[in-house]
Amino acid sequence: MAAAETSATAVPTLYTNNTLRNAFGGVLSFFILLLIGVLAFSIRLFSVIKYESVIHEFDPYFNYRVTQFLTKNGIYEFWNWFDDRTWYPLGRVIGGTVYPGLTLTAGTIWWLLNSLNIPLSVETVCVFTAPIFSAFASWATYLLTKEVKGAGAGLTAAVLLAMVPSYISRSVAGSYDNEAVAIFALIFTFYLYIKTLNTGSLFYATLNSITYFYMVCSWGGYTFIINLIPMHALLCIVTGRYSSRLYIAYAPLVVLGTLLAALVPVVGFNAVMTSEHFASFLVFIIIHVVALVYYIKGILSPKMFKVAVTLVVFVGMAVCFAVLAVLIALVASSPTKGWSGRSLSLLDPTYASKYIPIIASVSEHQPPTWPSYFMDINVLAFLVPAGIIACFLPLSDASSFVVLYIATSVYFSGVMVRLMLVLAPAACITSGIALSQAFDVFTRSIKFQLPGVSSNSEVDAGESSSSTAEAQSNAGKTEKTEETSKDRPSRKSKKKEKEHVEKPSTKAKAEKKRLLALPLEASLISLLLLVLLGAFYVVHCVWAAAEAYSAPSIVLTSHSHDGLHVFDDFREAYAWLRHNTDVDDKVASWWDYGYQTTAMANRTVIVDNNTWNNTHIATVGTAMSSPEKAAWEIFHSLDVKYVLVVFGGLVGYPSDDINKFLWMVRIGGGVFPHIKEPDYLRDGQYRIDSQATPTMLNCLMYKLSYYRFVDTDGKGFDRVRKTEIGKKYIKLTHFEEVFTTHHWMVRIYKLKPPKNRIRGKTKKSKSKTSSPKRSGTTKKNPWH
Repeated sequence: MAAAETSATAVPTLYTNNTLRNAFGGVLSFFILLLIGVLAFSIRLFSVIKYESVIHEFDPYFNYRVTQFLTKNGIYEFWNWFDDRTWYPLGRVIGGTVYPGLTLTAGTIWWLLNSLNIPLSVETVCVFTAPIFSAFASWATYLLTKEVKGAGAGLTAAVLLAMVPSYISRSVAGSYDNEAVAIFALIFTFYLYIKTLNTGSLFYATLNSITYFYMVCSWGGYTFIINLIPMHALLCIVTGRYSSRLYIAYAPLVVLGTLLAALVPVVGFNAVMTSEHFASFLVFIIIHVVALVYYIKGILSPKMFKVAVTLVVFVGMAVCFAVLAVLIALVASSPTKGWSGRSLSLLDPTYASKYIPIIASVSEHQPPTWPSYFMDINVLAFLVPAGIIACFLPLSDASSFVVLYIATSVYFSGVMVRLMLVLAPAACITSGIALSQAFDVFTRSIKFQLPGVSSNSEVDAGESSSSTAEAQSNAGKTEKTEETSKDRPSRKSKKKEKEHVEKPSTKAKAEKKRLLALPLEASLISLLLLVLLGAFYVVHCVWAAAEAYSAPSIVLTSHSHDGLHVFDDFREAYAWLRHNTDVDDKVASWWDYGYQTTAMANRTVIVDNNTWNNTHIATVGTAMSSPEKAAWEIFHSLDVKYVLVVFGGLVGYPSDDINKFLWMVRIGGGVFPHIKEPDYLRDGQYRIDSQATPTMLNCLMYKLSYYRFVDTDGKGFDRVRKTEIGKKYIKLTHFEEVFTTHHWMVRIYKLKPPKNRIRGKTKKSKSKTSSPKRSGTTKKNPWH
């Protein structure tokens, strides 16, 4: 009786201890996640602290302008907005050509804050949208990694993603681009897919489709999801890991996700008509054939099953071939076989340079260098292989998905530097798994090496669990009859025999773990090295956030012996255009500056960063590559009044138009054959000095960039190209300089009116006899 009373009193104590331990672990994890969110948000505020709250880069200015229109005019006006200030004279239907996820998200946040009487401006909301969603992405990474390898790996992966430089580069405060919300949607979609795969819940499958819809609204990179998940489903089928959970995780995503994706205007019927989506449909058919085979196997005898499976496979193959025939017929008429130019550039890295120079001209579409991997993911590059190995110990459906994710993202990041952003979450997940497993091994090894803690803890744990079970059973027997109490000695003897059997097995497990333990010295040194590795990662990430990725491209700074110098030439030029030109004036520039000109100067532009019309961009490139007179005729035919060029030769700004000029030649020559790249090269070299070709020295871009440049130092020394210019004294006849910024970074020229040129020709023609043949000639096309 005394033993029964003791065990009965031990039950609440042990149960309470376990409950408190679990509750404490849950609360601790919650606060750690909260701190990770604060870290992810605060590390991205260096741009605001060091500079000011301003929109960065080029594309974010268009998104900011669209968000302003949405908050001012409403959702219906947004869907039907025709923007006549871009791509003159064509214009652009904004609602049908933009991914609305980012705009609708920021607009909703602004509306909610104003509904709560928090009067923040639209610009402020846009500036801080990316840091907010970086915290959400860190939490989503925790959830995804937890489903794969547990809470410890999830917390480690979350803190790694919160600081990884590759993600910081696209999510600092002011980086108001699609990736700001798309990375969160990407990770959360993967989490819900794995969650559905682990649980087989149709609820999570429906949430997965909705999250995928949000991803489609946010970024064109949604095609990565709709190809990666079918690849994983096919991998599970091929390796014999098919289950009903896989069917529930995949089939609703394809059906419901595709229907929702078709609701996005910029996607529309492309969700079922382009080759990027065909893999999901093919795997959809395959998984139904496999599901039918498994169903038939469960209801038929083995002999009948062989006959039925032959019929099912034959019919399934016929359906697959029929679908393939339809798909081939659909895409055969397209010269790209239904693939977009960017997708073909990923599959064939040489495709863009051969056929679509407009894609190859974008710097973020270039392949990365090896140092960029160590800059953007740092020590994670060394931890990823260890994480992949850990995913195989043991291999599950969830861990196989992570392996497939990291393998594909490594390939795509090697093709296009922009997709280092997709690699970052995969690298953080695998590195978090590796670090968690390593810490587990080293701490367990140290625990077994410490005196008095080795096997006693394991044996005590086994005894405590068995005693808990015994106490629970005894506690429920206190009010039994005497007949039941007579049988108690036999039950106790059985429990003693059971304990004698269990205790050696517990000791054997403890001994096995002891044999797997590393030496104490090696474990301590390894832990110290991991801590140092983590400290180095933190230092590098903070430096990258504070120095490398915090400076807004529209406001430049440099350090010299005189101190800090600020170059605010872009905003100076846009302010001049806004205050000194008419509202209806058209401004021509290279497409890089179109979004900023429209948003900050509020002037109509010929081309911008959307790059949807290659011919229009080639026309501007042809004008910049042509002699002054031919360029004037092209711009005049487009009703252009001002030409803006960016020049960095005085201050050493390398991303100027002279360095981009060969891309103007290539893009222009791709549409207008009379523009030939060799005409601008001397023995295959691009030169602007005295050895430059006459075509180069007389083109419009060269003249507008170096006009009056010799007046700055008397020599015309270009600090970017590190040489003196070839043509120092330039005379303009069809253009006149109207504004040059303080550091000569932006130069604005005005087209002279045609009457000045015609008046000169009229005077000259008076001295000659007029001929009817000459008066009847047609005007030559200025573009040829």
